[in-house]
Amino acid sequence: MWRYTGLKNLLRLAKTRFATAFIALSSIYKQQDNLRKMFVSDDWTSSKWAKGQAGKKAAQSVLTYSFWVGIIYALKVTGPLIRVLRLVDGEKKPAMGYIYEAMDQATIAASFNDSEKHKYESIYSIIDKRWDCQLHRPLHAAGYYLNPEFYYNDLVAMERDKEVNRDLIKCIERLVPSIQMQDMIMRELPLYQNSDTESLFESAMAVRHRKTEAPAEWWKSFEAETPNLQQFAIKVLSLTCSSSGCE
Repeated sequence: MWRYTGLKNLLRLAKTRFATAFIALSSIYKQQDNLRKMFVSDDWTSSKWAKGQAGKKAAQSVLTYSFWVGIIYALKVTGPLIRVLRLVDGEKKPAMGYIYEAMDQATIAASFNDSEKHKYESIYSIIDKRWDCQLHRPLHAAGYYLNPEFYYNDLVAMERDKEVNRDLIKCIERLVPSIQMQDMIMRELPLYQNSDTESLFESAMAVRHRKTEAPAEWWKSFEAETPNLQQFAIKVLSLTCSSSGCE
């Protein structure tokens, strides 16, 4: 087989967790033409494997159009979700400030034209239910809101998003038991929302680092103006995530 796949393995010997099947299908799809050539070659037809039941079944699958349609379907459905799970399990930076936006982008990336929608509706209804019951929590919305990369990218849209703002309040109420502290956080929030040129939030360094620095690290610069909001933001954005519950 290596002669036809350019000495590349279809399967990788590594710990891939939830992405194992996706990586295998992706590798097979990339070798589509080469695998077809192999199964019609003299090397294959004269081999002992071509005469066995498993070999015949493998050849029939690879040479059937519907087999490749099925692989494309699986890759289209799972590709955007795999990227989200990789983000969640990443070790470079805490993912709490990115999950909400990543799921939105995954949904957009998996949107298909009207002629294809009916093929995927049942799959995405399952994904939506899983997202709503397991992943879509006020904590994720709060992380999204407090991530300066997303908040300042479209401030007006963020403030008009009722779901995100509602979940932010819920998160404050759950994570901050002191009513007095809750009120202080709410009083400081407008400084983040309506920062002007005199605010530390609008300093050249703060603006420059909105997209380059980890959100929790970015917030460490604002103790002087918003000490209570800063403490809450760092607490939320420093939380670790895991995709184990999604596997």
